[in-house]
Amino acid sequence: MEIEQKRKMLVAAQAHVGLLSFTSCIPCVPLPGRLKFGFTEHKTLTMAAMSDDPIREWILSEGNATEIRGIRSIGGGCINLASRYDTDAGPFFVKTNRNIDPSMFEGEALGLNAMYETRSIRVPKPFKVGTLPTGGSYIIMEYIEFGSSRDQSALGRKLAEMHKAGKSEKGFGFDVDNTIGSTPQINTWTSDWIEFYGEHRLGYQLKLARQQYGDSLIYEKGQRLIKNMGSLFKNVVIEPCLLHGDLWSGNITSDKNGEPVILDPACYYGHNEAEFGMSWCAGFGGSFYNAYFEVSRLTNFYLHASLALP
Repeated sequence: MEIEQKRKMLVAAQAHVGLLSFTSCIPCVPLPGRLKFGFTEHKTLTMAAMSDDPIREWILSEGNATEIRGIRSIGGGCINLASRYDTDAGPFFVKTNRNIDPSMFEGEALGLNAMYETRSIRVPKPFKVGTLPTGGSYIIMEYIEFGSSRDQSALGRKLAEMHKAGKSEKGFGFDVDNTIGSTPQINTWTSDWIEFYGEHRLGYQLKLARQQYGDSLIYEKGQRLIKNMGSLFKNVVIEPCLLHGDLWSGNITSDKNGEPVILDPACYYGHNEAEFGMSWCAGFGGSFYNAYFEVSRLTNFYLHASLALP
């Protein structure tokens, strides 16, 4: 019975993964029109004043640089444009998007700040979010020189340290709604994990799938899963942990010293094992999970399930 329950939990996790994959692992298709998300305001981030070039203005004032020596494009994926600003005070990483208001970058910045403050795994420190005078928005953050290391043990340990350090007394959710890829992610605070996961994760993704693709069958099956998933968490102590929220291979790298770095979060506080929902396209192996659970000592379903299942 115990093994069968674990199998069911794997199915539940895979169902979540399949829905989220529309905006993360599979190359994304930008949504039509101007994107705008109704995030709540957060006092810790000050929006940049409008100017002819607010990015340059911030770097040459609050960024403590006196000279911008060069600007070069470094990609940025299918959603944003990314640039490196080289200055006499060091490089800055800047993302811009001409089609969204600052809410999307504000959500990213708040997530990066929350992870940064755990003093565990390395993330780029965000400095400024603002509006572009010609439309759209930007985010300025720490520039991290990437290395080539892919130490899964180190990643597992550091991620577990972040989960242990990042706690919430508000329950499950986050201070603002944010995005996973370009898809809005609802983070309304909820005291019960099953309710939060069913309504704001599985349920919300199912609604989007039905609206965009007209797939009523997967919606109906998903709703049955949501109604019956309470038993999968029976007798499990679930503690709200700070999650990256979109942990796939494209958002994992390392710095030049070989330390793991995680990027582009969709943060919220949730069950620690929800972090592994994207693991099918993150390439996590045994060394990652062994290192994670050595540090975590939280409900180690994945570790035991991997040993129990053929």
